[in-house]
Amino acid sequence: MKITTDSLEKQLANVQKRTAQLTDPKIEAAVREIIETVQAKGDAAVRDYTKKFDGVELADFKISEERIDAAYENIDPKTKEALEVARDNIISFHKKEVEYGFVDTEKAGVMRGQKVIPLASVGLYVPGGTAAYPSSVLMNAIPGKLAGVKRLVMVTPDPTEAVLAAAKIAGVDDIYQLGGAQAIAALAYGTETVPRVDKIFGPGNVYVATAKKMVFGQVAIDMIAGPSEIGIIADYSAKPKQIAADLLSQAEHDRLARPILVTNSMKLAGSVSNEVELQLQTLPREEIARESVEEQGFISVLPDLDQVFELMNAIAPEHLEIQLPNPTGYLSLVENAGSVFLGQYASEPLGDYVAGPNHILPTSGTARFSSPVGVYDFIKRTQFIQYSAAALEKEAQYVTTLARVEGLEGHARAIEAREAK
Repeated sequence: MKITTDSLEKQLANVQKRTAQLTDPKIEAAVREIIETVQAKGDAAVRDYTKKFDGVELADFKISEERIDAAYENIDPKTKEALEVARDNIISFHKKEVEYGFVDTEKAGVMRGQKVIPLASVGLYVPGGTAAYPSSVLMNAIPGKLAGVKRLVMVTPDPTEAVLAAAKIAGVDDIYQLGGAQAIAALAYGTETVPRVDKIFGPGNVYVATAKKMVFGQVAIDMIAGPSEIGIIADYSAKPKQIAADLLSQAEHDRLARPILVTNSMKLAGSVSNEVELQLQTLPREEIARESVEEQGFISVLPDLDQVFELMNAIAPEHLEIQLPNPTGYLSLVENAGSVFLGQYASEPLGDYVAGPNHILPTSGTARFSSPVGVYDFIKRTQFIQYSAAALEKEAQYVTTLARVEGLEGHARAIEAREAK
């Protein structure tokens, strides 16, 4: 891995130069045509695009309960056990996020409050091929169930038995064998077969990401997912073999994944760089991971931990490991990160699979302003107000004053129509 000892100012400048990759106008045009065609022609368009892009002719998009049950029964028992342990841990974590609203009656004659309402229906996009991760099914679906979503609809182009089993374990209501931009369009607008949803979750390729951007406003979306990232903060006490392994755990995801180590120890930097090369040579996904390490990854050496944290907060990584003595003592210095892993035994893959906190996290620096997926993403909030006649009389003059300051005479008259004569 490249090792840099540039000044903090120069490294911060390099971080700020990062810009989001612009979507290819040709892709935008193609996706727009797909969305408009699905909106106009429904199932027929979805069927045509599925044959064109996936090479599959489907009479019925919906996957039967029998096929789902068979997948659950047929998966390896160890896989089933692991999925169920993960489910229980995800539930135990996310149930603490459940909101119940509130009622405020502190002022005489006034009741104010907030009602928490689950979204009626949510769509979950699950990629096919090598990106079909059953763990992501659990991470998407379980918070939705805890929020009280009435209908969880999953679309996936080529479901494995493990993905179908995970959907059953997580409580997904309906599964449709669909993928690509046409699946996003079907969820956003509805077809004769696929129900329209209120919000769409899940990652996908550039066509899926572009489709999610284009239907936003018609439906809500979770985020536009970028390549995976891991940032590790460590000092001389860290174990190079462990640090290298954790960096590669993310590098193997994607050629564009960003593995980053920031340290105050030049010795550790050199040892980790050497260890990464050794481990790459025996990694099954060496080609992908090597390109990630060489093109996207780096090791930064800075003189003190204050600068180390300043740089990492600017990077705002999806995953952040703190490999320092007494790591919890540094948690207050973390301002921007999707999920934080404290100490040498909290390796990032724990968060991917069984620890319980969500692994669907903000990427590409968006941890500066966004959060991991949680129960709160599957709800909406409605406010309510009630006033007695006496309470209105007490505050009416303030309403009419402000209404007339803003030039809204009708607002003022609506209040005065209720005043006692």
